[in-house]
Amino acid sequence: MTAIAFIGLGNMGGPMAVNLAKAGQQVTGFDLAAASCDAVKAEGVATAKSAIDAVQGADVIVTMLPAGKHVLSVWNEILPHVEKGALIIDCSTIDVESSVQAHALAAKLGAASVDAPVSGGTGGAKAATLTFMAGGSEAAFAAAKPVLELMGKKIVHCGGAGAGQAAKICNNMILGISMIAVGEAFTLAEKLGLSHQALFDVASTSSGQCWSLTTYCPVPGPVPTSPANNGYKPGFAAALMLKDLNLSQEAAKSSGAATPLGSHAAELYAAFEQAGHGGTDFSGIINYLREQGRK
Repeated sequence: MTAIAFIGLGNMGGPMAVNLAKAGQQVTGFDLAAASCDAVKAEGVATAKSAIDAVQGADVIVTMLPAGKHVLSVWNEILPHVEKGALIIDCSTIDVESSVQAHALAAKLGAASVDAPVSGGTGGAKAATLTFMAGGSEAAFAAAKPVLELMGKKIVHCGGAGAGQAAKICNNMILGISMIAVGEAFTLAEKLGLSHQALFDVASTSSGQCWSLTTYCPVPGPVPTSPANNGYKPGFAAALMLKDLNLSQEAAKSSGAATPLGSHAAELYAAFEQAGHGGTDFSGIINYLREQGRK
């Protein structure tokens, strides 16, 4: 049994912490929201009164927080209280620069560290089928992998400090662009009198095939498990997609990479959020595209 502190018990972190407890680990969680603490407590996760209390005696610390500034703030707070030889894993999706800074903080205090953002949404968090993209030393990754395997089904070591974050934002830039492309294709098909099922049957078995189509189809019917069949209730909210696309554009600007489609995707999701749809699933962008076609 490993003593694990889990800080950040929201829609993703809560189910992840619960899965660690279900796997027989000794998990102590903390979140600023009392309701989040209560939710995991009902599922067998002990809770602490503060982040510092949570990490006392922990072999592994996992953080799942909204942004780089939160990760750096929490790591600065807890690292002086972390046990010697402990491992700290950040599963947040944040900017690469902040991730590298977090690794440096851990190294300064002698703690091993891994950045391990996730893909798979709330469904994957609950089912323990997440994909983890990990950055850090070989030794730190080897120590983190058994813990990550309790929360996910695919664990990939992407390279050194910050490499997990780099992989995550590149992947989600592809996802954001491809969902817009699939949405555009279906809106065009509607204008041309082609049924949703007909387009799906053709594109899903030919050169238009992609995850946004075959697993997360943005129209009801062809893929019964997609959010389109549940009023676009989020598995991955549009506001979170916008966050990741903005991170990709920050990274593109700082590195000098040309990402014109990524830039335009960020603009479209920003407009979608400004229209009041940030809390809907990101596949709901198809409804924004339909609205633009009516103008």
